[in-house]
Amino acid sequence: MTFMDFEKPLEALYEQLEKLKEVGEKGEVDVTEMIHELESKIQHKRQEIFTRLSGWQKVQLSRHPERPYTLYYVTTMCTKFIELHGDRCGGDDHAIIGGLANLDGQTVVVIGHQKGVNTKMRQYRNFGMANPEGYRKALRLMKMAERFRFPVVTLIDTPGAFPGLEAEQRGQAEAIARNLFEMAQLRVPVLCYIIGEGASGGALGIGLGDKVFMLEYTWYSVISPESCSSILWHSWDYKEQAAEALKLDADHMLEFGLIDGIVKEPLGGAHHAPEEMAIALKEHIQAELKKVIKQDPDERISARIAKYSNMGHYRRIAPAKSGK
Repeated sequence: MTFMDFEKPLEALYEQLEKLKEVGEKGEVDVTEMIHELESKIQHKRQEIFTRLSGWQKVQLSRHPERPYTLYYVTTMCTKFIELHGDRCGGDDHAIIGGLANLDGQTVVVIGHQKGVNTKMRQYRNFGMANPEGYRKALRLMKMAERFRFPVVTLIDTPGAFPGLEAEQRGQAEAIARNLFEMAQLRVPVLCYIIGEGASGGALGIGLGDKVFMLEYTWYSVISPESCSSILWHSWDYKEQAAEALKLDADHMLEFGLIDGIVKEPLGGAHHAPEEMAIALKEHIQAELKKVIKQDPDERISARIAKYSNMGHYRRIAPAKSGK
C-alpha cells in the first residue's frame, strides 16, 4: 500500500495493525479486540484526514499509483469489451484506448486515457499523454458510434496531450480542435467522466459532452499546479499555492458551472476500494444514460452547443461614436 505525504499518520497505524495480525496468527495471544479497536482508529483518522483535503492533496490523490485507470473500469463495469485500434491514417496511439462495450445489455463506445500500471506499461502508454493519432482514433470511434447509434462514454485521465515536437508536426492542435468541433455535433449521447487528471487540451480532446462529471478526488484545469508555479514563480516550489489559486478540484468546477456533477469516491480514494468505485461509476453512467438517450438528436446538439456557449463571463463594450 502506497501512502501520500499527508497520509503518514495512517501509515504508522497500518504498521501497528500488521504487527498485531502477525501476533494473532502465531496464536500466542488473543488480539481480536485490539485489532478491532485499531481498525476503528484507522477509520476515524482517515475520515479526519479526508474531510479537510487541500487542492494540492487532491491532485496527489488523482495521481496515486494504485488508482484505477480506464481499462480497469471498463473490464470491471462491462460484461464484454472489444478494443478497436488505429486511426486509419497514421498509426495506433496506446495512450488512448477505445472500443465497443456491453454495459448490462446496453452497447456503448468507451474511449479513455490509459496511463499504465507499472513502469514498463507507463512507457508503452506514454504516461497517458496522447499523440494526434490517439485523438484521431477517438474521433473515428465516435463517428462509428454515431453511425450505429451507440452512446459514447469517455474516461479522462491525462497530464496533458503529448508536447513533443513530432506530435506538433503531425497536427496535435488540429486533431484536438477537430474533435471539439465534431463532438459538439454528434447526434448520439456523450457522457464524459474525469477519473484522474484532467489537464488542458489533452482532456478536452475527448471531454466535450452532454454531461461532464468528475470523480471526487480529481482535478480539471488548463494547466497543472507545477507548470503554473514554474511560470509564475520560476520554480516548482510553489505548486501547492498554485493548486489553491487555480481552484481546480471537483467542488470548484461544479461551483463554476464547468461540470454537471461529482461522483463520490470511497473514503480514502478510488484506489482504496477500486471495485466499489467501479460499481458506483457504473450505476452513475447507467442513470445518466437513461436521461440523455430520451432526447431528440437535434435538441441534444442544440443543448450541447448552448451549454458550452454559456460558459464563462464576458462584457460587451459599445463601439465608440464616430469622431470621438
